[in-house]
Amino acid sequence: MPNETGIVPFWKGYDRKGVLRFAQMAEDLGYHSIWLPEAWGYEQFQLLTEIAVHTKRIKLATGITNIFSRSAALLAMTAATLDEISEGRVILGLGTSGKKVIENLHGQKFEKPLTRMRETVGIVNALIAGKRLSPDMSTLFEARNFKLEMTPFRPHIPIHIASLNDKAIVQTGEIADGWMPTFWPYKHFADAIALLEQGAKKAGRDVSQIEISPFVTVVPMDDVGFARSIVKPLVSFYIGGMGDYYHNMFCRFGFQENADHVLATYNGPDRANAPEAVSDELIDAIAICGPTSHCREKLAEWRTYGLGTAILGLPTSAPPEYTEQFLKDLAPAR
Repeated sequence: MPNETGIVPFWKGYDRKGVLRFAQMAEDLGYHSIWLPEAWGYEQFQLLTEIAVHTKRIKLATGITNIFSRSAALLAMTAATLDEISEGRVILGLGTSGKKVIENLHGQKFEKPLTRMRETVGIVNALIAGKRLSPDMSTLFEARNFKLEMTPFRPHIPIHIASLNDKAIVQTGEIADGWMPTFWPYKHFADAIALLEQGAKKAGRDVSQIEISPFVTVVPMDDVGFARSIVKPLVSFYIGGMGDYYHNMFCRFGFQENADHVLATYNGPDRANAPEAVSDELIDAIAICGPTSHCREKLAEWRTYGLGTAILGLPTSAPPEYTEQFLKDLAPAR
């Protein structure tokens, strides 16, 4: 399992030129990868192309691309083009997104997400490998005999999948090169690895081939309480405003009383108090807050539980000087 460190900027308030500078700085400091999100702002592949032509080594990843707004073939074409421009530095981070975004923004039906993920990965892999499509590759459309009329830079582009429920994680173990959770309690990585292993066995491979690459919120500040308070609003939103995925996950891993309290507060008349309802114990299970030395020690501890590539949330809403110091303080050892 690789011990790498990547970065991911937030999609809201995205400063294109600023993130480009941070990507160049991250490359100089030895960071493994930059992962760009996509919601309803900038288009991520064009942003990655801009970074590609201004860098030489840092991996260029989508974090994440939903599998409904682009066809599997278009994903393969786009990834192959960027991979050629960047000389083999692309990682595809894929996810299903959710019903509201897919249906009310992109105008597509949010149906059969597990099937669509499996078939998308299969088609992307086939086209990148130079193969032709065939009818058995999809149950969702009539796939016919097309192949890419260009030679991809590599015969395989790594695919990481963002998944949270058991069936999706098992499937990730079967078809993907990496698993990308968000806010998964790090002491429970073993629970996910067991599910990934089930899928890996179906595909006849070892679970060690699957990289654990979570998004990790790290707030290096001497004032631990204040650092936690920065994370709590986002966690309360994930529990109360992102469907039941995160609420159910936290309940499963021993935080039901707190998760129920946050959910009720978020969806009640006192929503403004929902961040304060998030316990310090929950924050410490899913994020890293404290002095820089503590943050580095905790990242090392997370790795003992199975963390491979830590994708650190880049504090792009902070002054540039803080973000630069963040990159320096948490840079991987070389």
